[in-house]
Amino acid sequence: MHVPDGFINAPVSVATGAVAAAAVAVSLRGARRELAGAAQGSGTGAERTAPLAGLVAAFIFAVQMLNFPVAAGTSGHLLGGALAAILVGPYTGVLCVSVVLLMQGVLFADGGLTALGVNITDMAIVTTVVAYALFRGLVKVLPRRRRSITVASFVAALVSVPAAAVAFTALYALGGTADVPIGKVFAAMVGVHVLIGIGEAAITALTVGAVIAVRPDLVHGARGLTAPLELRTSPLAAPDGEPTAAPAPADEPAAVPAAASASSSRRSVRRVWLAGLAAALVCAGGLSYYASASPDGLEKVAHDQGIDAKAKDHAAKHSPLADYSVKDITDPRLAGGLAGVIGVGATLAAGTGVFVVLRRRRSAATGEPAGATAERPTPEQV
Repeated sequence: MHVPDGFINAPVSVATGAVAAAAVAVSLRGARRELAGAAQGSGTGAERTAPLAGLVAAFIFAVQMLNFPVAAGTSGHLLGGALAAILVGPYTGVLCVSVVLLMQGVLFADGGLTALGVNITDMAIVTTVVAYALFRGLVKVLPRRRRSITVASFVAALVSVPAAAVAFTALYALGGTADVPIGKVFAAMVGVHVLIGIGEAAITALTVGAVIAVRPDLVHGARGLTAPLELRTSPLAAPDGEPTAAPAPADEPAAVPAAASASSSRRSVRRVWLAGLAAALVCAGGLSYYASASPDGLEKVAHDQGIDAKAKDHAAKHSPLADYSVKDITDPRLAGGLAGVIGVGATLAAGTGVFVVLRRRRSAATGEPAGATAERPTPEQV
């Protein structure tokens, strides 16, 4: 659903650019709290939450390369707003998808540069807000089980895609450059994106379910799923007036199990990170060659309804990586695979860099070292 240059007029493009800039600014502040909360809640350490968020951005970039057929001559691909919001939180999720869109627009000529505000508003903000609001509502009414998180993820992702189609239709009604009846645009966009939403839902539910099966504490939407441990007093309490045995003093060896647990947690997070990176590289570097070559939902509707009558060439159409293919490499499999790997690396670096800076600024503002948050006991532990 990447909107190219020329679909939306300049005034609406500028307005959505302002909306996107404001939303990103708010998300930068919100993401600091989410990243700090993830470090405290999971015990993984603040220095590890940023790479995990960066990995989510890289994974979304990779899976977006896997267009899947949804109807005759039409394909769809992951938008990623629901997946990002559930895995790392809504504010961080907006930033993840925004980083992906920026990389795609600048490096791969996918999504217009003048339409970047439109794309961030539609694909990052609308999908994330709608999906996470619906997800939280479902989690509150469903049983407190891991399966409920997966079911809520499926439904939230399913609804987020036609919601983005509705948002695009509204923007087109305000600033569309071609004279096309808005009723036809609405019917065509929503109809095809309901089908694409099914694929989005399946990918989101499978991914969230896979992470929950290994490390549920790393899933933002699954926080609070496990009941906290409670300290219970022994029923064999000593009678009044009789001395009780003094508690054994804490000594150095008692700290060894906690250290061992922390070390095991770090290794587990590292394995999850490596597995996620490997999956992203396989998707972008290998499986993308077999993706559907049919136009995606927006491209198909734009061609059939005449929305693309005033579309403009992308300013980066001569980029060495334009159209997800490395220039001057004749083998299409190698050219596309290498472009995908470069895209994963660039998105991972950009996303991780953004989130590392956010974590460090948060630590500087609170006067704590970057990893101190994970070591501080929670109120339940005191």
